[in-house]
Amino acid sequence: MRRFLLATSVAVLFASAPALAADDTPLPPPNAKKLSEILAKVEQREGFRYVKEVDWDKDAYIVTYYTADRAKVEITYDPVTAEPK
Repeated sequence: MRRFLLATSVAVLFASAPALAADDTPLPPPNAKKLSEILAKVEQREGFRYVKEVDWDKDAYIVTYYTADRAKVEITYDPVTAEPK
């Protein structure tokens, strides 16, 4: 009986996980450029080495990358125009 209760509890927990994961984080607008387009622009920057991280913050993409000389660069991009802010 204990195993059944434990299994049932675990099943309920996993079934509710998507509901728990949902939050009020805003999404990019429907007319936003593809993230791959923005990253392609970053890759064309002088001295580009690799992308470390991409974050979404309210209304912009924040791209963190490193250059060949190990400098850390953080740029905020407008999602609709794909241009730096």
